[in-house]
Amino acid sequence: MVLSMTGYGRAGALLHGRDIKVELRSVNARFFEYSSRLPRSCMFLEDKLKQLVASRVSRGKVELTLTVQAVTAADTVVTVNWPLAQGYRAALNALAERMDLKNDMTAGMLARFPDVLAQTAAPADETELWQDVQSVAQQALDAFVAMRAREGGKLKADVSGRLETIEKLVGEIEKDSAGRVRAYTEKLYARLQELLGDRSIDESRLITEAAIFADKTAIDEETVRLHSHVAQYRDILEMAEPIGRKLDFLTQELNRESNTIGSKCQDVAITRLVVELKSEIEKIREQIQNIE
Repeated sequence: MVLSMTGYGRAGALLHGRDIKVELRSVNARFFEYSSRLPRSCMFLEDKLKQLVASRVSRGKVELTLTVQAVTAADTVVTVNWPLAQGYRAALNALAERMDLKNDMTAGMLARFPDVLAQTAAPADETELWQDVQSVAQQALDAFVAMRAREGGKLKADVSGRLETIEKLVGEIEKDSAGRVRAYTEKLYARLQELLGDRSIDESRLITEAAIFADKTAIDEETVRLHSHVAQYRDILEMAEPIGRKLDFLTQELNRESNTIGSKCQDVAITRLVVELKSEIEKIREQIQNIE
């Protein structure tokens, strides 16, 4: 399955009194690059989340964002600042005694004084929290991979269409090159007649020159390799593994063969076909930069 390196996935759930959300996004990169944004209380999950993502992504710059918010009081603990409360009580007693007032102090009164009561987050159960985050992250990852697969399908269709065009162009090049030696021989013969006039032309020399020309400009090996590379390209597109690097190497081979044909053949028609061929290869090269 062809996967694009560009993708996005998001998931959220309310688990054990916590609203958990995970977002994943990625762009092209030569290798696998991972970064994350986590709440301070969840930093211990950094490596686990990275391993989870890496188990399904081999290339691309991936960024994960995790948010965890408590929606119930289950994770909140109310504590008493005892020294401060005792200080307020002593101060009120002293005030009542000094001012000859009735001391009608109550617990509710003390609780209303600043900082006597404090709210703090209860220690999280790390195992439970990881299970909840993992569940949501897995859903986000599923959506993320599904999007990469959809984009990959479009890339595959485009590349496959261009491979067909390349095959047609190679076929035309083979067809045009078939009569190239004969045309060169006839042109050389006509030129010699023009130069020598009534004098006889050495047929053996003419044949030798034609053979040298044929050897220097032969492109059979290059066209055969191009057909082979196209077939191999199609096989790789069907592989169920990351294929981007393999396609990148094979694209270089396609380009190398087309350059060799262009340097060997000076025929205008073939040169035009080679230009079209290289244009299609370049378009494929641009597309596979997005393939994992």
